[in-house]
Amino acid sequence: MDPADETEQPPPPCALDKFHISPEYGFLLPDPQVELPAPYRPWMDLARSLPDLIATRQLRAHVHQAPQLSAAQLHGHRDLRLAHLVLGFITAGYVWQDGEEGPAKVLPQNLAVPFWEVSRRLGLPPILLHADLVLANWRQRDRAGNLDPIVWLPGGESLRGFVLVTMLVEKAAVPGLQVPLGMPRVRGIGRGLSAWSGPGRCCTPALPQAPPDAGSGWAHETLPRPPHLLLQHLTASSAPPRWRDNPAMPAGLLYEGVWELPQAYSGGSAAQSTVLHAFDAFLGVRHHEESSAFLHRMRDYMPPRHRAFVEAIQALPPLRELVLSSGNEALHCAYNRCVTALAAFRTRHIAVATKYVVTATAAKRSRGSPGTSPLQAAPSRPEQRGTGGSPVLRFLKSVRDATREALLNV
Repeated sequence: MDPADETEQPPPPCALDKFHISPEYGFLLPDPQVELPAPYRPWMDLARSLPDLIATRQLRAHVHQAPQLSAAQLHGHRDLRLAHLVLGFITAGYVWQDGEEGPAKVLPQNLAVPFWEVSRRLGLPPILLHADLVLANWRQRDRAGNLDPIVWLPGGESLRGFVLVTMLVEKAAVPGLQVPLGMPRVRGIGRGLSAWSGPGRCCTPALPQAPPDAGSGWAHETLPRPPHLLLQHLTASSAPPRWRDNPAMPAGLLYEGVWELPQAYSGGSAAQSTVLHAFDAFLGVRHHEESSAFLHRMRDYMPPRHRAFVEAIQALPPLRELVLSSGNEALHCAYNRCVTALAAFRTRHIAVATKYVVTATAAKRSRGSPGTSPLQAAPSRPEQRGTGGSPVLRFLKSVRDATREALLNV
């Protein structure tokens, strides 16, 4: 029997559930909590006021006046995810309130200690992450299905676009997460690859607008215009929210009351998205040495269950070798369609980063922007490093080229 035609049952829902993956939302946190318990109202008040407090350079003073709260009254995963989101945003605003020229070098104890407590319970670093900014930072704005972030930084509609576009890419990739654990052997590979190549394609139109199949209501999400404002805010027009590989903070950030020495963490980055790590593991994409080391380090910034999903895929028999050894031309073509779709997505990502981040920031630097808030000041070398600390275009081109190298000669 032609192995490309064989079928098998899809994986049971628990195969995804145990990795905190939703069949509908993927790695996105379904229906995130938008309010913390009453004792944590001081945190929520600060979070809701961040744009104004940062613009007027008053955030640090308000943080210094805030009470030190214990994380002990946070119960359950949703409480903790919202607390990490809120404290991550407050921390980013506190550090970069005065822009890249005046970052805070010490995070005060009343913020550092509870942030560390929440992070420890979640198994995450105490810094604003992709898991916060995108995966847990959305809510329904109206019955039409339009969305808003839960917490904002300065940037208004451009920040909203940045968050929601990235979130919709995560949503568009959901069908592709159903396949890898359901085809551990050659049996069913042909059907699985045919099912998988669709998600690779539907991710691409999600940059920079919503994909047509992003889900009921979500497909009609209205994003801000003009489009050149969409993606530049956090990655380009604000100081990078990281204290590793950042010349403005060579020693890192001291978490008062937690550690005696400063800590260096990478900021939230699309490289922390489990989606692309899972797709690479599934297809057997082998990245070049520098990019591979960075990507492996980014896994430390994922929720532990999401990281475990990538490791579970890697523990399966290597798909690429199984397809290659099968000698089946139909399987080879199906596999190559998947790889081509992933490479096309990465090519689109390069174009988006070039136009909306590198070029937009260079233009912003050349004309200057009097009157913008300190956090919106363009960093000194924005085209060199992304929010995670990697050289932006060199890294994106490297992972795209490594993806193309996975193609089989048919």
